[in-house]
Amino acid sequence: MGGWIRNTTSSALRFLQLGNPKSPNAPICFYYFQNPFYSTSSFKKKKPRYVFDKIDDALALFHQMIQTRPRPSIVEFTQLLGTIVRMKHYEPAISLLRQIELLGITHDVYTLSMLLNCFCHLGRVGFGFSVLGKLFKLGLQPNIVIFSTLINGLCLGGKVAQAVRLFDDMLREGYQPNLITYNTIVNGLCKIGDPTRAIRLMRTMEERDCAPNIVTYNTIIDSLCKDKLVTEALNLISEMTGKGIPPDVFTYNSLLHAMCNTSQWEEVITLWNEMLANNCEPDVVSYSMLLVAACKEGKISEAHDIVERMIQDGAQPDTVIYNVLMDGYCLQGKMDEARKVLNSMMTISGCVPNVYSYTPSW
Repeated sequence: MGGWIRNTTSSALRFLQLGNPKSPNAPICFYYFQNPFYSTSSFKKKKPRYVFDKIDDALALFHQMIQTRPRPSIVEFTQLLGTIVRMKHYEPAISLLRQIELLGITHDVYTLSMLLNCFCHLGRVGFGFSVLGKLFKLGLQPNIVIFSTLINGLCLGGKVAQAVRLFDDMLREGYQPNLITYNTIVNGLCKIGDPTRAIRLMRTMEERDCAPNIVTYNTIIDSLCKDKLVTEALNLISEMTGKGIPPDVFTYNSLLHAMCNTSQWEEVITLWNEMLANNCEPDVVSYSMLLVAACKEGKISEAHDIVERMIQDGAQPDTVIYNVLMDGYCLQGKMDEARKVLNSMMTISGCVPNVYSYTPSW
């Protein structure tokens, strides 16, 4: 493995056809994932030491720290910079990490990981690989989170095939993927419309004693539903329920969307009732899909009841919801009812009409 470690940067850049940054000393970074799969708590479970409302306050503290004698340790800088990254100020974080290096403060795995994180968020995965090279030059060993960061960065950039190849290389070199790594690849495969391969990967997870979670299942279920493979999606829901993973609102919304698109009104109502019976609270997306389905079926009375129920449940209808209801009335020639909805929308709910509010689809 040692030889592979030493040669990873140059070979990976050629292999992934990302191009090599011009400067051999290009800044470096680490990816704290800010998506459904990743959290900045991936490394340290402690609560953040620093909390700021404005980036200027964080920058002021940094400049104060570098003037302090004796200078704070790399750990203290890491805590501050981690807060800046969580605030999603990636460019300033890269600049500050470079300043730390120029001050002669030696990077550790966490600061390099932060730098890689920033580059990946900014779509500069090639620079992320240069960070990996920096890590090796300092005699540090990459961990699974660093590779997961690079894989996610490739997926975000639409380079799913390269991400899968890097994942396979990682496996061959003895790295054990965690749930985050698997979910990243599953998400990438589903985004390119390959849920079948994502399911195979999920089976591999299980064989390697890495149990899929609700995110894994929801990602694949949503992809199946978008491909109108509702039966396969329902089979996965039965499987996850059997494993003690109850479907959530995202699961139900994926199914509702697929069924509404295929005008399966009776199935939609059955699924809606099941959702309520399982104490899964619908959100605005759920209500909007049910409302569209009712209007498409010409069930305007049911559509009106849906909006009323939505309000009773504390989910505030927005302009889109009211537009759909008005359109339903217009399709049936009930212009007076449509005007009542428009008035309620403005006077009671305080929603601002848009151009579609005055342009019925018929």
